[in-house]
Amino acid sequence: MPEKLLKKTACTLSPLGDSAIVITFGNGMEYSVHKKIKLLKDLLEEEPFSGFIECVPAYTNLTVFYDPLVIYKDQNISNGNETISPFEVVRSILEMKLQDLKEDKKLIHRTVTIPVCYGNEYGPDLEYVARYNDLTTDEVIHIHSTGEYLAYMIGFAPGFPFLGGLSGNIATPRRSSPRMTIPAGAVGIAGMQTGVYPISTPGGWQLIGQTPTKLFLPNVNPPSLLQAGDIVKFHPITDQEYKEMILKEGVQ
Repeated sequence: MPEKLLKKTACTLSPLGDSAIVITFGNGMEYSVHKKIKLLKDLLEEEPFSGFIECVPAYTNLTVFYDPLVIYKDQNISNGNETISPFEVVRSILEMKLQDLKEDKKLIHRTVTIPVCYGNEYGPDLEYVARYNDLTTDEVIHIHSTGEYLAYMIGFAPGFPFLGGLSGNIATPRRSSPRMTIPAGAVGIAGMQTGVYPISTPGGWQLIGQTPTKLFLPNVNPPSLLQAGDIVKFHPITDQEYKEMILKEGVQ
């Protein structure tokens, strides 16, 4: 089952195992690509086909998961002695939806503001980021906290947002040696991206601050505070404000 190029909305459709299809719209982190992914994701969730499970957005593609047994049962996939595979059925459905995709439709983005305590023990790499870019730490904080960031995807760890839109003035490569443990809430920079670690995990991003806001919410549906397509803003707070917010949330 080779990948197939669909010309109307430039993309390719290819199988991922026997229960998913990957629709690839581009090669880089671009808003135009994100828009197509988001429009198709919203359309599939508003008008799911029989057997649809979920769709997961990434930088350049949307992966659509389906139940092949439901497809066999609910779709008319038999044509004489020829049996059409669930992949072919779902690919045909997706092709029709892609042909009808209204690419001129304006996306509506939810804006989420996240408080951050920058520097010191909360951001051990802030000074390095400043030196790397020939800036002061205050300048790094100002640039980072006045930007607007688009959540292109959620992944790596539960609730981890990969945020595009970082100013090239503070872009900094990942650490050469990743840390074995990074605390939940750590705000980091990696290349032209910024993000927030929702749980304690190893990682190699340059840490510039920390937020008291919980991004991974296991008892909530969906369990991630942020979703692909959200606009994220960062708001500087003091050490005292950080500690008060932690106490308010009941975190020790």
